[in-house]
Amino acid sequence: MTDKILLVEDDPMIGQAVVNALQDADKAADWAHSGWEATGFLSESSYAAILLDLGLPGKDGMSVLRELRAKGDETPVIILTARDGLDDRLAGLDAGADDYVLKPFHMSEVLARLRAIERRRNGSRTESRVLTNGAMSLNCDTKTIRIHAEGDREVPLSKREFDLMEALMTRPGAILSRATLEERIYGEGDMPESNALEFIIHGLRKKLGASAIGNVRGLGWMVQKGQTGAR
Repeated sequence: MTDKILLVEDDPMIGQAVVNALQDADKAADWAHSGWEATGFLSESSYAAILLDLGLPGKDGMSVLRELRAKGDETPVIILTARDGLDDRLAGLDAGADDYVLKPFHMSEVLARLRAIERRRNGSRTESRVLTNGAMSLNCDTKTIRIHAEGDREVPLSKREFDLMEALMTRPGAILSRATLEERIYGEGDMPESNALEFIIHGLRKKLGASAIGNVRGLGWMVQKGQTGAR
């Protein structure tokens, strides 16, 4: 897979600063100045990750993200935006974003997020496994989950959603703490925001059903135990 990064940013000063920082970090980059230009780049090349602004001229970043995921493209997407409202963050995560960095940002933070994505990619599991608790089955190869009570409805997951569900489905019935889940989702050196885990769980409950992930107040989260294990 290519190690090239696609930057989608219409602000010339921010865009140039990001490109320069990527080059200083020995990362190749393409720079799309609009949503339409980003679509063109994505139709011709594959990327290790996408740094995506939301407020783009003509075709906004959310449209780019939704079209990407609708095609089954799971390229990691980090949203770079000044939109700091809760609804905006939830919308981005629900649309399939893997991470969210608020402007103004330090490039050291963006580079750390990219390194975390690279670590997860390089450490991806080669053994195909399916983890199940009876009600749901998580395919560790395709990064999808099947809801058996709904006619085997298959749901695609973002990388962070998958990492969280893998942790829970590996030990159905066990309560996993915030610290344990954050350690599985975020790489070493990453500093997740205080409510980032809740954003991911909120998105999963919308996809899988409100009862898919249970919360034990003060202790952590769990999936119910039924038939368990890998097959």
